[in-house]
Amino acid sequence: MSSTARLQPRAEMRGYRLAVIAALVLFVMTPVGLIIYQSFLDAPFFDKTSRFSLEAYDYVVTDPEFWSAFGTTAIFAFGMVAVAVPLGALLAFLLTRTDLAGRRWLEPIVLVPMFLSSIVLAFGYSVAVGPSGFVSLWLKETLGLRLWSIYSLGGMILIGGLSHVPNVYLYVSSAMRSLPSDLEEAARASGASIWRVSLDVTLPMVLPSLIFAAALNLLLGFETFGIPLVLGDPSGIVVLTTYIYKVNGIFGTPTYHVMAVVAVSLILVTLPLVYVQRLLLRNARRYAAVGGKGARAAPLRLGASGQLIAWGLIGLWLTVSVLMPIGGISVRAFVNAWGEGVRLSDHLTVSHFAQLMETPSLFRGILNTLALAVIGGAFAVAIYLMIGLAGHRNKGPSGALLDYMVLLPRALPGIIIGLAFFWVFLFVPFLTPLRPTLVSLFVAYLIVGLSYGLRIIQATLLQVAPELEEAARTSGASMARSWRDVVVPIIRPGLVGAWSLIMIVFLREYATGIYLMGVGTEVMGTLMVSLLTSGAMDQIAALAFLSIIFTAAGLGLALRLGARIHD
Repeated sequence: MSSTARLQPRAEMRGYRLAVIAALVLFVMTPVGLIIYQSFLDAPFFDKTSRFSLEAYDYVVTDPEFWSAFGTTAIFAFGMVAVAVPLGALLAFLLTRTDLAGRRWLEPIVLVPMFLSSIVLAFGYSVAVGPSGFVSLWLKETLGLRLWSIYSLGGMILIGGLSHVPNVYLYVSSAMRSLPSDLEEAARASGASIWRVSLDVTLPMVLPSLIFAAALNLLLGFETFGIPLVLGDPSGIVVLTTYIYKVNGIFGTPTYHVMAVVAVSLILVTLPLVYVQRLLLRNARRYAAVGGKGARAAPLRLGASGQLIAWGLIGLWLTVSVLMPIGGISVRAFVNAWGEGVRLSDHLTVSHFAQLMETPSLFRGILNTLALAVIGGAFAVAIYLMIGLAGHRNKGPSGALLDYMVLLPRALPGIIIGLAFFWVFLFVPFLTPLRPTLVSLFVAYLIVGLSYGLRIIQATLLQVAPELEEAARTSGASMARSWRDVVVPIIRPGLVGAWSLIMIVFLREYATGIYLMGVGTEVMGTLMVSLLTSGAMDQIAALAFLSIIFTAAGLGLALRLGARIHD
């Protein structure tokens, strides 16, 4: 094969990578740049009288409400980490390093909170353990006591932390699966208890993964919108995301420049966390444990008492994190009255679901949600695959730039991305006709799910041995031909599994559509947010129940298709 022929695939790859990076920069940096630009104006950027000004920065920096929201957000985020990280690490240890009975079928159940939107979980907790919740009323009638208040910062932290335990579990369990077992077995042989082994041996070896999970949950804590809106708003608790949501109400008119400044503050806080995540991912292999066996020979034995304790802890967490919110929604969706002395069996109804079918906007919301998840998810897989191929085995500067472009949207809450794309579609002339269509939502969803989607696709691409790609190219196949005939056929099952997981990501999204939603572009999660203001709890309960059903169907499909829900 001539040198010219050998260089041709490399030139094709360089050109393809540059094209993909240019497209990513355009789609990611345009909304980010627009936010930053708007923050330095004294009026909306589309107002011809707007001029450069630091007025919005001056207002935000001197606004006590902003600093109160900032402090509350920080307390919430760090508190969430303090709850989620220890529980997630313990859960990972029990399910991956011990002989816990039933651990193989427990994992999908353990991950359930991760696949439900926070607006659904928060509503589930409010109807289950709120002041008038089913569990709260039962305990009050049984014990005569009111044991808690979830409409508080402490309640927000506890529920936020419990709902993010699966995020910690995913990363820590992945690290624990790759650990050798000889050090743990030596500790056990010397008389150490199973809990001492976990603290003194296993924990230090997975510390980098714990740090990564803590950074991720801290980032998610600053971005969380649904839990503070549902549980904090009734008590006047404001975080940065709800501050942005409510800032228009403070002034009575759209104050895009003030909203942009708050968004910039969130970017400044969360962007360093994204940088830390990338460093930890890049250096993960440096922390690989070295052992003589190279793989775990046998799980650590818990013993009868250990099995009971472990099952008790996991059962308690599952009850609080899965059964309570889902059970609360399931009951609330089928009753038209509840309260002290009310027998629920006398008030069963399906009228809430009939209202969904009879109300055009709500029915459209269901159809649009399914269309975005199923059809939009398929298109998203194709786009993520194109991006993934550009970064596949790319160790150069362009690979680093692509990584940053992929991770940058993580520094932005969904509500900010939705607001930025609202501006883009509203005031870029050739995009304006697309704003009142589902295309605007799809593009925003695509950016929100970019990091997660690329992670799934990249894991799938690693199934292809480099020798196969190299053999195709040395035989004269073009880059596109080698991908079409070699790479895609091998990873096709993984792509189908990726579609099912991305479908769930699109199903659970809610904050991104708050500013993009209009007549004809309603989606279930955003409708629930808007219905909260009117107190239409019957419709919210029915929508939340359908959201759980759709998510369960998507998760079941993902498992049946062999999708990897852990690393």
